[in-house]
Amino acid sequence: MKIALIGASGQAGSRILKELSDRGHTITAIARNPDKIAKLPGATAVKGDVFDKEGLAALIKGHDAVVSAVHFTASDPDTLIAAARASGVKRYLVVGGAGSLEVAPGKRLVDTPEFPAIYKAEAQKGGDFLDTLRTVGDLDWTFLSPSALFTAGERTGTFRLGKDTLLSSDKGSSISFEDYAIVMADEIETPRHIRQRFTVGY
Repeated sequence: MKIALIGASGQAGSRILKELSDRGHTITAIARNPDKIAKLPGATAVKGDVFDKEGLAALIKGHDAVVSAVHFTASDPDTLIAAARASGVKRYLVVGGAGSLEVAPGKRLVDTPEFPAIYKAEAQKGGDFLDTLRTVGDLDWTFLSPSALFTAGERTGTFRLGKDTLLSSDKGSSISFEDYAIVMADEIETPRHIRQRFTVGY
């Protein structure tokens, strides 16, 4: 497949890029600083601005799918969605956040007293992005939320999937960037969550 990856130099984006490359896909890897994008088979690094709708639309036009792996506080959902629409690419996948996941019926993780203040703005913007996506009917979007602790780790291939509720175990709530990338690549290859949010964790 031909896939455009916005935010290919980031923590999640770089792991998704490697997973897609390892699977033999052709990737247009987009970042503000293309020099920071890993040089991998099938990947072409290009410079892109997440606030430039027309420029972004031109970069992602002609792809089978677009993945957005950028920080919510460093981008604008309306611009990103508009760029996807303008490009004509229908399949749009977003690296989501855990903050909008429920810990109890109607209670989001970001609204709990224990939620770290340093991550609150990012989490709230992520929830806003999801709310915006839920009003979009002309894109086959998917919003994949990680678990609460989203960090570098191992590619184990062992994880659980859920819907709108935070996944946790006796070891807490976590997922590695590497295992998250497996789930994102699986969803690109075999769409199972069209116009839905789902989550992954151990």
